[in-house]
Amino acid sequence: MADVKYKRVLLKLSGEALAGSKGYGIDPETVNNIAQEIKEVYELGVEIAVVIGGGNLWRGEAGASLGMERAQADYVGMLGTVMNSLAMQDALESLDVPTRVQTSIEMRQVAEPYVRRKAVRHLEKGRVVIFGAGTGSPYFSTDTTAALRAAEINAEAILMAKNGVDGVYNDDPRKNPNAVMFETLTHKDIIEQGLKVMDSTASTLSMDNDISLVIFNMNTMGNIKRVILGENIGTTVEGK
Repeated sequence: MADVKYKRVLLKLSGEALAGSKGYGIDPETVNNIAQEIKEVYELGVEIAVVIGGGNLWRGEAGASLGMERAQADYVGMLGTVMNSLAMQDALESLDVPTRVQTSIEMRQVAEPYVRRKAVRHLEKGRVVIFGAGTGSPYFSTDTTAALRAAEINAEAILMAKNGVDGVYNDDPRKNPNAVMFETLTHKDIIEQGLKVMDSTASTLSMDNDISLVIFNMNTMGNIKRVILGENIGTTVEGK
């Protein structure tokens, strides 16, 4: 294994990241580019799990705001994450990266049901594991899924790949040109200052299980590998 900072990570991708410039749906070229970046990290010998959001296809909160029953709207969103997971699996396997999709809602014709010990075994055998369908329960975000699965598989860090945002700022950099980016924070800072990194449930899970977060810009090619090699990019959250 190369000299890497993290040996087992969970990569959290937003669904929007898969849409590319289209802003909606799944853009095959963009998915292939992300898969190529994951492959570069895989070739370093790093064990990689992935959670992908579904915002490029559906958002449960948006559906609920239009009158749909919230739990039902969230289940639709979970199915969207499975679609993204299968697209990413196909892209990775086309690059000769062995990949398994595990889902919290059983759909055995297309993916394995989530089993923690089996997921860990896949990682140990050098397979990328993609977790789809969120936690399997409504009202929980894919950020919470990422924190939960990272704790379950004993990941050393969650890599939060943001769409066009370089890290964590004290204000919205798209609205305030004077916003300042933090290089380091603690989990307590995130919760007490109400910084928009993950939802409160995910932040608390990460803090309680002492899982580091690295928040960085997904749109800069090679950033995933830079994080793995320990380069100082984005914002690192660690310590209570």
